Amino acid sequence: MCGICGIFHFERAQRVNRDSLVAMNQQIVHRGPDDDGFFIEENVGLAMRRLSIIDIQTGHQPLSNEDGGVWIVFNGEIYNHEDLRKDLQSRGHRYRSRSDTETIVHLYEEYGRECVEHLRGMFAFAIWDRSKRRLFMARDRLGIKPLYYRYDGNMLLLGSEIKALLAYPGVKPEFNRGTLAEYLAFGYIAGEESMYTGIRKLMPGHTLTVDEHGQLEISQSWDLEVKADEGTQPREHYVRRYREQLEECVSSHLMSDVPLGVFLSGGLDSSAVAALTTRIRKEPIETFSVGYGEQSYSELPYARTIAEHLKYRDHEAHLRREEFFQTLPRLIWHEDEPIVWPSSVALYFVARLARERVTVVLTGEGSDETLGGYTRYPWTVLNSRMDNVYRGLTPAALRRVLRKGIPALPFSAASKRKLEHTFLVRDGESWPSFYFDNFYSAFSAADQDEWLTPEARQMAGDAYAGSMKFWNHSSGDLLHRLLYTDIKSYLVELLMKQDQMSMAASIESRVPFLDHALVEFTASIPAKYATKGMAGKGILKAAVEDLLPHSMVHRQKMGFPTPWAHWLAGPSLDGLRRLLTEPRTLERGLFRAEAITRLFNEHTAGHRDHGNRIWRLLNLELWFRVCVEGEAMADLVQSGSEVAYR
Repeated sequence: MCGICGIFHFERAQRVNRDSLVAMNQQIVHRGPDDDGFFIEENVGLAMRRLSIIDIQTGHQPLSNEDGGVWIVFNGEIYNHEDLRKDLQSRGHRYRSRSDTETIVHLYEEYGRECVEHLRGMFAFAIWDRSKRRLFMARDRLGIKPLYYRYDGNMLLLGSEIKALLAYPGVKPEFNRGTLAEYLAFGYIAGEESMYTGIRKLMPGHTLTVDEHGQLEISQSWDLEVKADEGTQPREHYVRRYREQLEECVSSHLMSDVPLGVFLSGGLDSSAVAALTTRIRKEPIETFSVGYGEQSYSELPYARTIAEHLKYRDHEAHLRREEFFQTLPRLIWHEDEPIVWPSSVALYFVARLARERVTVVLTGEGSDETLGGYTRYPWTVLNSRMDNVYRGLTPAALRRVLRKGIPALPFSAASKRKLEHTFLVRDGESWPSFYFDNFYSAFSAADQDEWLTPEARQMAGDAYAGSMKFWNHSSGDLLHRLLYTDIKSYLVELLMKQDQMSMAASIESRVPFLDHALVEFTASIPAKYATKGMAGKGILKAAVEDLLPHSMVHRQKMGFPTPWAHWLAGPSLDGLRRLLTEPRTLERGLFRAEAITRLFNEHTAGHRDHGNRIWRLLNLELWFRVCVEGEAMADLVQSGSEVAYR
């Protein structure tokens, strides 16, 4: 819906400088090109950029209650706001608009900090309570909308994007070196910290309150603490309930006063959303798809099949290698941190295409992490069982010999990679090795001694602490523990990709699979119904098989592939080698020069597949140049062109 930012000085005599607030707000103009708004009173200032979707005429922000005692800036959509409105009006609250934003204001008047418990939707907001002289901030349960802050004991800055905070005078972008190990392993930071010193995330399902004494309190307002059922109900019970709830969620997410469409990848998730949208609206809707010239990496044929089946008006974006590399620096600027997955670039291009025709899109994000859609889930369950037997029969010394010897065998890189996913190479006594290194880590913690300089290694931090916090808090059977951990970490980063790439094109994306009530229901589904063999999402497949062709429901998942490996087999690899081994890069003192040289030599010779590592290193270096050093975008685009063409 928009972007928000704010300033709160704890010394009441220190007035907010309007120019500073304007500068912060200007950094996120792409999030809301339709309108802006400001509230400034003594030591507090709130601002927003608006993408008009609901109540276009009267839904301007910042917005207050009747007497001006409570002011809000809000980013998101509240899908149950009409029902809440009726209840609040019966309690005597008077509305001046049709907007969902005003409902939050009246809920806060009625319930205070517990207002978030009544909201169903995606949200990040800040409320200035004039009578209590305090600022209240909240973020939705799953982390669909972002919210960052900087607190130094004297003031608090807040913003939908980090760049808004960096626009405040005197705030300089500094690399938080303690996040290096986690970035190299996962590509993202799972906890409260960001890659910038002093800038933190308000975590999903959390609220923050700070007063004029600088007393800051962060509380968790929601957690996914639903236990799986015992399995006494038949599978059909969960299929029927899931279909009913999913249809309700899609219907609620169609709330809009502006044109709406669907991102259609050709996979099951987006196809299900598209089919249910047609069923509810009883009319064709516009869909948007993206693909590549390399046909083996493109899902466009599947998207076309679904569009023809549902009689949609499908629009296609075609992404070329040159465009990919040229656009990457600007998208890193939009994301504020290194981009985790190459598919983010494709997401931006399809969002840009959609913006030509609609303002809101529905997407299929979140089904995999709630219904066990990735192969890594059933594989880890099976791998764990085999590992228990293996460790019971094989002495530890022999296991260590085999673990070290298998990577040295004269097999192809592809064969080695498959073996490295098994219990023969993974250490079953170490969960980070067995799971995180198996499916997430480009650079495992054990490998980082080899890659990092001694100085960098000393300050790099703990690669696994953020994700292990959620793993250790999880409970239940192994599958549900895996899902909980991913919902709390991996999915949050996926949602940041979804938000920031779509907002870069000034379009709002909605994720009906992540309505919190639906997510709570999926957590109750017994593991035996969630996966079958190496296939997941059995409940969803059964729930929508009457809406889609059988071949599309049950085809093998591609996972929004990108021709990254194919491009690295061409001339782009030489350009990347030059970029990552030039003096400017190595003088950062993070990586051993000989290790980077060896990486490219091994990849070129086909001895090892370092594609994920090269992507991680490229994004880190471009992030330094774009976000930390502020290099001119034209120069960075030129660098991208050189990588693409050489």
